[in-house]
Amino acid sequence: QVQLVESGGGLVQPGGSLRLSCAASGSIFDSSVMGWYRQAPGKERELVARITPNGGTTYADSAKGRFTISRDNAKNTVYLQMNSLKSEDTAVYYCNARLVHWGQGTQVTVSS
Repeated sequence: QVQLVESGGGLVQPGGSLRLSCAASGSIFDSSVMGWYRQAPGKERELVARITPNGGTTYADSAKGRFTISRDNAKNTVYLQMNSLKSEDTAVYYCNARLVHWGQGTQVTVSS
């Protein structure tokens, strides 16, 4: 059974940074495309970034140039480094594996 546990969310001022982490249990991590998604109040869940097993990355236009996704296969962990945060980045951020498995989400609030 796959479990994904996110951490690192919180309250940050506009222009600040946060790093989200997602620790995965189970044996599928090394072979899985991992993704970060977010859902703001009243909006649909959307892709932020994803990373393939060999490190290939894809970003939403809103994340390009500000966010960086990375993975550490030895630690079964995927990260999302978020810089230059804006109020519109406020959302619950979810970790995903293989488009099937989801974490519980971590709240990111960007506000002064």
